[in-house]
Amino acid sequence: MALRINYNYQADFTHVNLLKTERNLNTALERLSTGYRINSAKDDAAGLFIADQLKLVANALDQGVRNAQDGISASQIAESSLSQIYDKLVTIYTKASQAASDTNDANERNALQEDINKLVDAIDRIASSSEFNGIKLLDGSFQDMAIHYGARAQQTLTISIDSAKADDLGAFMLNGQGGKVSDASKSYANLLTANTGYAYNSSNDTVKIEGVDLSGAFNDGGAVDAKALADYINSSEELKEKGIEAMAFNKSVADTNFSDISVGTSGLTIKFYIGNKNGSSADITLSYASGTTLTLDKLIADINSAAQNAGVELTASKSGERLVLSTDGSTIGLEVVAGSGTTVDLSTLLEGATGSVSGGTGSAMKVGDLKVLSSNSFGWDVTGIEAGLGVSAVSTSELQKLTDLKVTSNEDAEISIKVVDIAIKKVDNMRAKLGSIQQNLQAIIDNNNFAATQTREAESRIRNVDFAKEMAEFTRYQTLMQSGMAMLAQANQLPQLVLQLLR
Repeated sequence: MALRINYNYQADFTHVNLLKTERNLNTALERLSTGYRINSAKDDAAGLFIADQLKLVANALDQGVRNAQDGISASQIAESSLSQIYDKLVTIYTKASQAASDTNDANERNALQEDINKLVDAIDRIASSSEFNGIKLLDGSFQDMAIHYGARAQQTLTISIDSAKADDLGAFMLNGQGGKVSDASKSYANLLTANTGYAYNSSNDTVKIEGVDLSGAFNDGGAVDAKALADYINSSEELKEKGIEAMAFNKSVADTNFSDISVGTSGLTIKFYIGNKNGSSADITLSYASGTTLTLDKLIADINSAAQNAGVELTASKSGERLVLSTDGSTIGLEVVAGSGTTVDLSTLLEGATGSVSGGTGSAMKVGDLKVLSSNSFGWDVTGIEAGLGVSAVSTSELQKLTDLKVTSNEDAEISIKVVDIAIKKVDNMRAKLGSIQQNLQAIIDNNNFAATQTREAESRIRNVDFAKEMAEFTRYQTLMQSGMAMLAQANQLPQLVLQLLR
């Protein structure tokens, strides 16, 4: 055995291992005290990077859940406000239906109009005040708002909510004000051919809405008829899919009070042409012999009786001393053949007619008012018959707003019913979209929560310590530390053996 004093290999070797054991023991203590396997990059550089990235994703997913919850809250507030607006619209619809009945006098209709105006104001206030975190929801400004739900950039859901203000709710409408034309010297057939735009010509005229050809509504050479066109529009499946519908009205109130007509020697004949007729065959013919005195009441009774017998949608009544003629929206045309000694003022028979027929033939016509409505803007082309329909040849619809609702007449009330019905459908559609958004966001929340849980579990497996294993390591290192200290003390005693040789 070699003995040296200047260098103690056994002590040095034991000391090195003791330092290594101390380092491992300190690491075990650190892990047990923090609960983390990785407390610094030196513990596991690659593992630290992966664990930190997983933690980043998990935290971002949690924030995405909170963002989605805010989106649900905003859409719930908007949907609740729309529910209030829906209730108001239903009340307006009911009042418009009430006003549409002619059993209401002017005072009752004015009262209903006031009620509707107040309800429209309430809708406007609700839409203007609905907000989330200071952001307006139903005034039309909530467009393309991003809800960031994901852990990475550009993982967003876009939400847009249309305006529910009274000026933005309603129906897009083609508002035709039927044309009126007359000539005290022409038959009804000649009146049609002499006035461009009042008779349909298949060779020259165009009838289209949103590109859909509607020329089949009219007979070639027949009078322009709002009712026929409305019926054809409503029967078009293509236009139904576009949400386009139509209605027609025609009510004539004569411009002049009726004066009794004394029929001269050659008699008097009054013919009525209803709808898309060309003047070759009248629907109703009233003949009066010489010496007859034709009063307003007799004329009304004769018209109603003949219309009923012929199955024609024509009703006569009076407003004061003025003749009132009504149809289901069909064109009203009339031809007067007055014999010698008989004079008939056309303005006493039909609204917009002028001139007197005396010893000859005169005629007049009034096209019904065409109303085409949709929830979306649409265009039309009625080149050639625009005069008869009372619209521009080519144009696009305008929004009939809730603030424009009128119920002071039957026609206005009927239009208001349609407009409010379309507005209700729009509100319901908005509510349905918000419901879908809430469902989508809830699905995102559920997915994020699950993904965050799994991500944290993955991070935990990398970052957190296994206490059972680490405690076993700690016990081992603690034992090694104690034994190492004891052996170092023994190794330090070895050089003293040299003293035995020096005695």
